[in-house]
Amino acid sequence: MRRVLGLEPGVAALAAGLFVFGIGQELWWRYLPAYLRALGASALAVGAFGTLTDFLDAAYAYPGGVFSDRVGSRRALLAFGVLTTSGFVVYLIWSSAAGIFIGLFLVMAWKSLGLPATFAIIGEELAGARRTVAFTVQAILKRLPIVVAPPLGGMLIERFGMAKGMRAGFAISIALAAAMLIGLRIGFRRPLPAGVGDSPAAAEPGRAPFHPVLRRLLAADCLVRLCEGLPDVFLVIWALEIVRISPARFGLLVSIQMLTAIVSYLPGAVLAGRVEKKPFVVLTFFFFALFPFTVVVSRSFWHLAAAYVVAGLREIGEPARKALIVQLSPAQTRGRSVGAYYAARGFVVAGAAAVGGALWTIRPSLTFFAAGFLGLAGTAWAAAFLPAHPERELKAHS
Repeated sequence: MRRVLGLEPGVAALAAGLFVFGIGQELWWRYLPAYLRALGASALAVGAFGTLTDFLDAAYAYPGGVFSDRVGSRRALLAFGVLTTSGFVVYLIWSSAAGIFIGLFLVMAWKSLGLPATFAIIGEELAGARRTVAFTVQAILKRLPIVVAPPLGGMLIERFGMAKGMRAGFAISIALAAAMLIGLRIGFRRPLPAGVGDSPAAAEPGRAPFHPVLRRLLAADCLVRLCEGLPDVFLVIWALEIVRISPARFGLLVSIQMLTAIVSYLPGAVLAGRVEKKPFVVLTFFFFALFPFTVVVSRSFWHLAAAYVVAGLREIGEPARKALIVQLSPAQTRGRSVGAYYAARGFVVAGAAAVGGALWTIRPSLTFFAAGFLGLAGTAWAAAFLPAHPERELKAHS
């Protein structure tokens, strides 16, 4: 079973770390925009927070890949975990909008600096269909905490109020992150195959080459992530202030989204490993486009529940997309290549939340309609220009 699921030592330790870490952070992460509003932030400030999140996501990706290539993925992940845990401490002791913005520079380290390292571990230890399945297992274990944690975080907020409930979540995050770091330190002591994890890349430093197919995928991905970024930080505000559901019910919406994603992951990954990846990538992009349209017409919890099922279906082609990125990245500079891809995508979409905030001040629904049309454009681009068999172009390009 371990071999079927792609749980080699490094991948298993990574998956366990993602699971424990996610339980803590997801207690409060999706409530941060509402927390900022409670601290007195305007809609434009909330948009600026989302923009800073996207900017750091972009700015950290390539340096994270370079660091991973040079010192080894396992060492890099441990360092990034320490930085993020420090950010949780900042959030706990500094209860202000300024503290949320400043602490974000540390909080984003595990997710953004560490992303290339996670891709490198999976990409170098596994190959072919096993790689796609491993991305699926990793994604499921990363999302299982999101099924449980947001409703619990909402209950904390309802029980103690926004400020005290969020601080309780921060304290729990610190404890779980410390446990995660200890577990990763123990798990990463197990030897990995040569050239994996702790073995720095042998390639000379320099620009990681981009395969032509990867550039086409990146163009579509950017449009789709603009679709995601415009309304992302305003989803909780739409639910709490416009539809007027409770924080706990919003957490339940997130659980519905993640359960849908988990159910769709494995069959999508298995099929994508056996047949073409393109249809699954295009289908994922279509659901990204559909989601904001379904949210903007929602006026009750059950309407939003249906919308969040659509949100969960956005993940059906994610293992195929990630496996394709790894497949099209040179082995010796994989961390750098993945980092460059996510940096390019992140910088393109970094201003999306600020634009969404500006549209929100005119009319909240404009944020969602603009997002949906951008998503449709990205879906059309992928359908038109992404090849059905990228591996053939990979051989021709090599």
